[in-house]
Amino acid sequence: MNYASRNMKVIGLIGGMSWASTLEYYRLINELVAEKLGGLHSARLILYSLDFDEIERAQSQARWDDATTIMSQAGIALKQAGADFLIICSNTGHEGADAVMKRVGLPLLHIGDVTGKAITEHGLHRVGLMGTRFVMQEQFYRGRLQERFSIEVLVPGEQERAIVNRIIYDELCQGKIKDSSRRACTKIIAGLIERGAEGIVLGCTELPLLIRPGDVGVPLFDTTRLHAEAAVKLALAE
Repeated sequence: MNYASRNMKVIGLIGGMSWASTLEYYRLINELVAEKLGGLHSARLILYSLDFDEIERAQSQARWDDATTIMSQAGIALKQAGADFLIICSNTGHEGADAVMKRVGLPLLHIGDVTGKAITEHGLHRVGLMGTRFVMQEQFYRGRLQERFSIEVLVPGEQERAIVNRIIYDELCQGKIKDSSRRACTKIIAGLIERGAEGIVLGCTELPLLIRPGDVGVPLFDTTRLHAEAAVKLALAE
């Protein structure tokens, strides 16, 4: 056992929008730990999988405090089980991220900060944002990119936002991957690029299941992978 594995922090995962994206987090985090440490190493993590139907109802009814309470209870359980820090496996779930961190009393690795840092490191100043209607319309996510990283954020028009939102909830969250939906999303992305987007943020942890780097002609920011990479880096920090 080397120093890094002996001192590996325990990651507390609050399950995301759906089991499909949460599965990606679990896979990526363990693969990244194995790449860095070699051999039979895997991550020290604890997963609290939420019933997403309960979360979705709270979000769609604008009961954000209720959604935050559910995630906070999960975070407290993870803390009691031994987690050293938390990650919320959902971009939309970060609406209540700061409140969850305060209530739980553990550090929380914010997906918006990880994404903003990656965009800045690419030297970009204007990006297109794809995600749920909450992520695309509300300020908790796009405002964080603008205020903390001075990144201009472009979003699709109202009808296009509705299309992306439907694809996420009615298909991707239920494990359905359709070529027709990939074509629809890449068309919307092309429109963002025409408007000046220098890169595209997949601001929903389900979207990387549908959109791949080869589908887009500008840098693509896969928030699931970026978040997982940052979590592993923090877990292995000496």
